[in-house]
Amino acid sequence: MIRAAVRAKLTSIAPGESFVVALSGGRDSVALLDALAATQDSRLRGAAHVHHGLSPNADAWAAFCETLCSERGIPLSVHRVHVPCAPQRSLESQAREVRYAALADAARTFGATTVALGHHRDDQAETLLLQLLRGAGPRGLAGMPEMRDDARGVRWWRPLLDVSRDDIDAYAVTHALAWIDDESNASTRHARNAIRHSVMPALATVAGNAGATLARAAGLQAEAAKLADDLAAIDARDAFDGATLSQAALRALPDHRARNILRWFLHAAGLTAPSAVRLAAMHAQLRVARVDAVTRLVHAGAEIGVYRGRVCIHAPAPSRYEVAWDGMEDVELPHGCLRIAACEGDGIDAQRIRGAALVVRSRLGGERMQTAANRPRRALKSILQDAGVPPWQRASLPIVTSGSDVVAVPGIGVDASWQAPKGARGIVLTFVPRA
Repeated sequence: MIRAAVRAKLTSIAPGESFVVALSGGRDSVALLDALAATQDSRLRGAAHVHHGLSPNADAWAAFCETLCSERGIPLSVHRVHVPCAPQRSLESQAREVRYAALADAARTFGATTVALGHHRDDQAETLLLQLLRGAGPRGLAGMPEMRDDARGVRWWRPLLDVSRDDIDAYAVTHALAWIDDESNASTRHARNAIRHSVMPALATVAGNAGATLARAAGLQAEAAKLADDLAAIDARDAFDGATLSQAALRALPDHRARNILRWFLHAAGLTAPSAVRLAAMHAQLRVARVDAVTRLVHAGAEIGVYRGRVCIHAPAPSRYEVAWDGMEDVELPHGCLRIAACEGDGIDAQRIRGAALVVRSRLGGERMQTAANRPRRALKSILQDAGVPPWQRASLPIVTSGSDVVAVPGIGVDASWQAPKGARGIVLTFVPRA
């Protein structure tokens, strides 16, 4: 049954694409690897094991996966990672983030586009209950999608999502599969384990097919979330330009639709959904922000503000930095890269910068520059404002200096005293911010 289910799901993978299997060594991932290997599909490039180092058995698990893959002639990539211990973050969520990042790296190493995960129908039911206890809306209650593309360009695929845990158990026994048991799975300290060991068995006494019923409910919630997204897309038709959202739309729409479009906007930017209370507070602040106000809301590592009637999402400004530059090479900065290109009669005078002590740094305030010989020297802040540069970009924009002089600002210009003469070799600067 499982091999047939997996073979049917392979139609989700385009002929020119390929995939790797996330192999923890547990029963679910071992069954998935075995079923996919049995299809003899050439698009299977290998398996990836993430060594978290959190268990004393971690080395043994990696060795087990190596033996398992060697017996089947499947390449294995083992990724050793460090799980940080951040304040106000659970070790479980931190490990999950690190694990997914390592699996994405593994996919790139194998030249694959997709990572196959061993999540099954009972995992989906547990996810629904977890999200319900968190007070999630339709998107959260939809659980895990069978296929999802992330911002890194990696596709996450769950071919066993319609298969029950009992079916996987039976498959493992029938095919004499060996697997490892993570001792942490027995601990009810984690909410998911508590639901698995206590809540799901209790529900089974009320409804014998509770897992399938809950998974079906998650599917219905996914449809409801899609309908909400469709409505948001209609409301955003004239309000969303691909990057920013009209503040006027938030004011004109009824509150529930305005919150829906704001939720959709955050999701489109790759941000996690805020809580209902947080979303309502964000909507209340963004819809009334004045044109000249400095609105700065922090969410999921990003900042949200209003500029000239548009709601914008952007990265926080970096801490102050200062990097010596010889004028000849690209410069890596904390938040991006300053790239150079040679030209003639434009940009910074290449001859003049030879031997000059140049520095690429963040703005400190009070800088002045003269953008042309026939124009007065002005405050850089005023120049940036006139150029329509939003406040957060002004704080992030690198400037090139020599002593107390501003030499150039990428995207704005070169000080008149440093500009390349006609016919002379020049250097043009472009700042490429990190995504």
